Amino acid sequence: MSEKLTHIDAKGEARMVDVSDKAATARTATAEGFVSMAPETLALLQSGEAPKGDVLATARIAGIMAAKRTHELIPLCHQLNLTKVVVDLEPSETPVGVRVTAEAKLTGQTGVEMEALTAVSVACLTLYDMLKAVDRDMSIEGVRVTHKAGGRSGEYPPKKGK
Repeated sequence: MSEKLTHIDAKGEARMVDVSDKAATARTATAEGFVSMAPETLALLQSGEAPKGDVLATARIAGIMAAKRTHELIPLCHQLNLTKVVVDLEPSETPVGVRVTAEAKLTGQTGVEMEALTAVSVACLTLYDMLKAVDRDMSIEGVRVTHKAGGRSGEYPPKKGK
């Protein structure tokens, strides 16, 4: 792990990283999260009869829109020309809840991890918002980057043997 923080200058002040000298390369990132809920809440979601409508479709669209607006939400993030954002929501019986995954992709000078994480986070928040009337005990768990490729830092997690 690098000990140098790229968003801090020599004076210790926050700054946006200058990526203008970096080569544009294909970059991709995936992230995941999980919304834990009561079995009755999952059943309601799967029946399509949640009070606020189609929960999964709304969360999917919210996640995609959020990825595209990451630079407006996270200070010092670059505005990126994303070429692909996919958000998947998979209901789960064990553990009970919904697994959310997102993939973000572009050809550019900086990575897309924040866009994938933002997509997952907002999709999870949307699930919570749309179901909170029936289950306030839901929790959002395990939001993390699961893979990234491209750029100087290479692949994460590193492939075995490298």
